[in-house]
Amino acid sequence: MKGCGIVNPAFEGPSPNLGRRSLADPARAGVGAAAFAGPGPDPDPEEGPCGWGPFAPRALQFCNNSEGYLAAYSLLAIFQGLVVNGLINISISTIEKRYELNSSLTGLISASYDIAFCVLSLFVSYSGERGHKPRWLAFSAFMLGLGSLVFSLPHFTSGKYQYGGKLEDMCQTAETSFANATCSASTNSSLHNYLYVFILGQLLLGVGGTPLYTLGTAFIDDSVPKHKSSLYIGIGYAMSLLGPAIGYVLGGQLLKVYIDIQIPERQDTNYTMVDQDDPRWLGAWWIGFIACFFAICLLIIPFSCFPKHLPGTAKIQAEKISETHDDGSQILVQTNNFGQSFKDFPMALLILLRNPVLMSLIIASSTEALVATGFATFLPKFIENQFGESTSFSAALGGIALVPAAALGQVISGVLVSKFKMSCKGIIKFMISTCSVALMLNTVFLFAKCGNEPFAGVSETYNGTGTLYNLTAPCNANCRCLRSIYYPICGRDEVQYFSPCFAGCTSYLFNNTKKMYHNCSCIGKPKREEGSEDFLYEAVPGKCPTKCTFLPLFLAFFFFAVVFTFMAVTPTTVAILRCVPDKQRSFALGVQLVFMRLLGTIPGPVLFGVAIDNSCILWDINECGTKGACWVYDNERMAYLLMGISAACKIITIIFLVMAVYSYKPPPLTKALPQKTSEKTSAIHT
Repeated sequence: MKGCGIVNPAFEGPSPNLGRRSLADPARAGVGAAAFAGPGPDPDPEEGPCGWGPFAPRALQFCNNSEGYLAAYSLLAIFQGLVVNGLINISISTIEKRYELNSSLTGLISASYDIAFCVLSLFVSYSGERGHKPRWLAFSAFMLGLGSLVFSLPHFTSGKYQYGGKLEDMCQTAETSFANATCSASTNSSLHNYLYVFILGQLLLGVGGTPLYTLGTAFIDDSVPKHKSSLYIGIGYAMSLLGPAIGYVLGGQLLKVYIDIQIPERQDTNYTMVDQDDPRWLGAWWIGFIACFFAICLLIIPFSCFPKHLPGTAKIQAEKISETHDDGSQILVQTNNFGQSFKDFPMALLILLRNPVLMSLIIASSTEALVATGFATFLPKFIENQFGESTSFSAALGGIALVPAAALGQVISGVLVSKFKMSCKGIIKFMISTCSVALMLNTVFLFAKCGNEPFAGVSETYNGTGTLYNLTAPCNANCRCLRSIYYPICGRDEVQYFSPCFAGCTSYLFNNTKKMYHNCSCIGKPKREEGSEDFLYEAVPGKCPTKCTFLPLFLAFFFFAVVFTFMAVTPTTVAILRCVPDKQRSFALGVQLVFMRLLGTIPGPVLFGVAIDNSCILWDINECGTKGACWVYDNERMAYLLMGISAACKIITIIFLVMAVYSYKPPPLTKALPQKTSEKTSAIHT
């Protein structure tokens, strides 16, 4: 969403108060200057006081400036990033388990935000450009708050979380009756229907985010001098990156709280209390959305009181000088009446679509967005399954790897481009180098992956009996076990079992509040024979601890891969702004946003979700045979699939960046004169 807030001159209103002087059109520049000539020009009537109609308290006027607006904008950007890129991403794994969704469907939830943004982006940038931008931001805050509330509703309407039936699932004798062993209408859950509520919440969030990153940033550019514009916009973007960081940390802590706050006490001794190490544990994912609903709604107040233009805006706009180079399309674009009606919209769009440099940059940024969005959605889940970490800790690690690295990459690239005063062609070459380094760092998936721990009936047989991918073996054939009850235990033979029943366990004892299983017919002898006398149990609850030690190495390489990936984001925006006519700069960024979502952020989570589902080797299947979430993944297959998607997108990015370099035509060094512009109809792309 970088840069999408630059003011869109292609749709400027007829008011001369907001005109800009242009080196390429001195005559027009004179009109803008003349509008403010004289010792005491009348203030723009739209530069009103801060307030609501006639009610404009003196205290509010201290905020009626660019600093006051930036503070409100930054707060809204923080909460938008906190909800959309923080809380939702960190809650995906929990939502999957609670509402029996697979990764493909949760990927659709993540993509719904971008669908709404894509549909509304051009409409909002066109309509809001000539409208009251702060009021559009008040509408943005309202929709973001409403979307947060709707996204949390499934928790309140789906009832209390039932973490399973007879979860001990001990080995039953042939004479024992087992009422839950048959399928009934009640076991066929309808929880997956809440998918549509989550999608609705995301669509509302997308509606709210569209004005924020188009009109909101444009209002900053309108209200401050040119030399301060990048500083103010940079602060706003920094705040938008702070939001996801807060979301990951806050969401990770909330996942340590039980989903219904208080863990229900079971009277039946066959039930066991859940803790954070239990795979049935689900955290309170919904609390953050409720808190953000109230906080975001409060921001409606400051945005609703700002005037259409801050005091001094007209003077600032008159003093700005456009530094764009000539292009053949400027003959049409720079006519005074171009862009004042919607009938000019198709021609303005066609001019941009015919620019080969722009389209190459757009496709390159779209493929990068596909990878970035996919990893932002599923990186915590990858860490959780690949390295055996808890959901909350994986979410925290994902936030540490993604957010600071992304911010660092954008800051470094911005400094380098500014310091070395790179030309448009030099910027694109710089992007090729950063993407090439990121491609090489992606090989971390090849050597920092972890294999699956031994799992009876999944990755290995039951001590040589039974078959792979079949949880039933001779040692548990008479136990009448249910596959719908996943309660993993770790045997003394360092093998994981689906449940105590599938391990053939018939009894258990408590030792200092820690449960230990005994009389397990499927569990073999300890692998460490010399320490066999130390084993006072045959199995303990939970997954077997992973022996993989590659997590620090993976995080280090992945961190720098993200840094170099995001080092291309700011240069892409700068290159796009330089390769199009001056009056179409923000419109070009709007077109980029549409393509970026259609080709990148919308299919990204869905594609990653399909790849992750494709690596599943053990699905949650209830008594009726309905498939739910995935319990166990093939770690190596998951790593290879994600690396393949990432590497393919990087290669496509580099190819289109190379095409942009070779299709770029530098401008002539002479100054643009009005009478000579007709001789340069196709000389440049910048």
